[in-house]
Parts: sequence; C-alpha cells; structure tokens
Amino acid sequence: MTALAAETASPAEGTVETPSGKGRSGENFPVGSWLIRRDLRVHVHAFYRFARNADDIADNPALAPDDKLRRLDRMAAILDGASGEDAPAAAAMRASLAETGVTAQHCHDVLHAFRLDATKLRYRDWDDLMEYCRYSAAPVGRQLLDLHGESRDTWPSSDALCSALQVLNHLQDCAADYRALDRVYLPLEDLAKAGCTVELLEAPAASSGLRRVIDSLLDRTEDLIATARDLPPRVAARGLRWESAVIVALAGRLSRRLRQGDPLATRVKLSKNDFAAAFLTGILARQR
Repeated sequence: MTALAAETASPAEGTVETPSGKGRSGENFPVGSWLIRRDLRVHVHAFYRFARNADDIADNPALAPDDKLRRLDRMAAILDGASGEDAPAAAAMRASLAETGVTAQHCHDVLHAFRLDATKLRYRDWDDLMEYCRYSAAPVGRQLLDLHGESRDTWPSSDALCSALQVLNHLQDCAADYRALDRVYLPLEDLAKAGCTVELLEAPAASSGLRRVIDSLLDRTEDLIATARDLPPRVAARGLRWESAVIVALAGRLSRRLRQGDPLATRVKLSKNDFAAAFLTGILARQR
C-alpha cells in the first residue's frame, strides 16, 4: 500500500486507528460508486474505511513495527466481537458483516497483508509479490462479489484484476514507498537481473535498467488485466458488472500511462479524460 510522509498523521488519542489523511479524491479507481446498488453502498464504504484505517496504521512511519502489529491485532479483535470503542472502523465493519452475512475472512485477509507491510520491506520475486496481493488485493474484490451474492466462479478473474491494480499502484508509488518507508515491492530478482539495486529508487529519474524492470512488471500486469476481462461477463449484478468493466478499462489505461511515464520523476496517474473514456468503454460494452 502507498505511504507519503506528508499524508501521515499521528494516532488520534484514545483510538488504535490512525487518521486517514488519504482522501478518496486521490484514488485511481471508483470505490462504491453510484453504479453499485444503493442499499449496498454503505457496506462497501464500511469495508473501504476499515481497510483504509488499517492501511494507515501499517504505513505510518511514526509507529514502530510492534506498535503497528498491536494496533492491527486490536482491530481484528474488535472485528471478531471484542468490546471497546478504540477501533471504530472495525466496530462498524463488524456491524456491516452481521447485517449482510458476509464472512469476516476477507477483512482478516487484508489485516494479514497490513501486518506484512508493518514488518516486510522486500519481495523476493513475482510469486512472492503475488502471494502478498492474495491478501492485500484479492479480498477487496471477493468482498464486493460476496456482498452482491455472486458466484465464486468469479474469483479467479477478480483476483487477477485486483492484483493488477495493486501492482500498478506499487509502480506509481515505488519511489515514495522507498523514500518514506524503505519499502520496496519491486521484486529483488527482477532488480538483480537488470543490474539494479533498490538505491536507484532515490534517483530523480529511472535508469535504463530500472525502466526495464518496470516494463517487465507491466508485461506481467497486462497478462493479469487480460485475465480480468473475463470478469464483467460473469457478474450477474448489473451495477457491479458495469463498475468492474470500467475498472478493467482504467487498469489498461493506467498501465499504458506507466509505459510512457517515469514514476520516479513524477506520480504517473490517470487523467479526467481517462476516467471519461473508461466509463464510456465499460458501460457501452456491458449495456445489457
């Protein structure tokens, strides 16, 4: 997950959850947009707040790893029914799960990922990174699908989409993650093959070797996006089907922008035109 030192605040007194400081306006992809069924949006937002607050704990450079783990464990305990008011997002998530009947496993999976973020700074290879995405990204799609009562046959393509989005986010923020937290998601094996070290992430622009690493990761990410294109046709709920189609289109556009841009020189991001074009492409393609 992403961390910028300027966006990180100290923990609020009396709560284990740190203030977010990361507004939805900076997100790449829609979260619980108007395409989602109205009665389910509150539950989507509850999951988003739960994950974001846990993310803020893991990404807070002012907290020691042991303190981060303690706070994340407390969120898990509240989620599972422990009394207390010190983790309000976890308490709200528990209420949402009780109302909808969705399993708490997806929430526990993302907490597992945030525990990794609190303690793990490097990833060995692509498989190691994908194992991380299994916990950091895949549960988000699975939560949405379960909330809509979708078949779990949708999970493989959803997992591919969520993992692609996670890697794209890692590439966007590779310099910021290293500079703020000494955290590197670019696989060490890929860096070594290109003759690179993590210290190159301090540079004002990507070296030719680092550019090869980024492009190689984009190659594999685009394979994930290709698999993800199978998701929208499998989704029964019309709003979720449309939203998933839009997100697949946005993922493809962000991947192309990262091909053309340098994430060390500037944060490569989607434009308003990208959002508009992806919306039209996704909706028109899935009008049925």
